Amino acid sequence: MESNRFLSVLNVSKSFRGLAAISNVSLELNPGEILGLIGPNGAGKTTLFNLITGFLRADSGEIEFLGKNLVGLEPHQICKMGITRTFQIVKPFSHLSTLENVAVGCYNRTADLKEAEEKAWEIVQFVGLNKKALDPASSLTTPDRKRLELARALATVPRLLLLDEVMSGLNPTEEHEIIDLVRKIREAMGLSDRIVVIHHGVCIADGDPRTVGEDNSVIEAYLGKGAYLAKD
Repeated sequence: MESNRFLSVLNVSKSFRGLAAISNVSLELNPGEILGLIGPNGAGKTTLFNLITGFLRADSGEIEFLGKNLVGLEPHQICKMGITRTFQIVKPFSHLSTLENVAVGCYNRTADLKEAEEKAWEIVQFVGLNKKALDPASSLTTPDRKRLELARALATVPRLLLLDEVMSGLNPTEEHEIIDLVRKIREAMGLSDRIVVIHHGVCIADGDPRTVGEDNSVIEAYLGKGAYLAKD
């Protein structure tokens, strides 16, 4: 594997009691790129996130970030290296305020209380939670908890941010608000677009959104064999 790659996943597999959750998955992420990882429920997306961030250890294969091997490292070590993730089920520190929750993430880069609080304020404002900064996290609505989850991740100053089902549980209006926030993050980082599709733990497509959306194997994975989409 080339050491100059930003993130490289090569032939990674993970099984649970003999059942393959991820099977020989390979993908590469380039600097400054936004990569969409999609697939039906149970395809193995969260498992792959867990493998990259150290919550699970791969049975086989290699994972490298900026030329350094991630396999066997603990989540906090990987976070220090610059990889942060959100979780589909948001679990903030309910007894802490919104600001304090974000400040916890800031300690990944500083041990200074004042510096952590100042950085937390910047991030809270960035995600649109400044009016609720001093409210307990337990009082936040589901959409605001999603914003808080993003804020906590951004507080660690990631070089690579993994978003796991960041819009699950939201209504269409709330989804659009989160999309706007993700676009705001995207604009700040100057990112590009690519999509990887996983089905039954196997990578079945990799390319730009339009090309992937017209791929027959992707259509069948979502809609069933024999399905087709009307084209202009």
